Amino acid sequence: MTDRSQNRRQRLSIVYGILCIVLLLVVMQLWLLTATMNMWLGGNEAIVWPAAIASAGLLGLNLGLMRYLTALDRPS
Repeated sequence: MTDRSQNRRQRLSIVYGILCIVLLLVVMQLWLLTATMNMWLGGNEAIVWPAAIASAGLLGLNLGLMRYLTALDRPS
């Protein structure tokens, strides 16, 4: 096996791992949105801002992972 194909396999493993993490974070955001809407429609407005902050944190994690992937894709 050449060094180039091994490097490609390592990158592919990293990309698959990051995609799994991104999928998990997106599912967490959808659950957070559903739970927040349920509480808000039930009359509990105190949960809205903490949920928005948590959702922004998850968005930041996703953006950071995307930035890492674009840096990984650049030729070295």
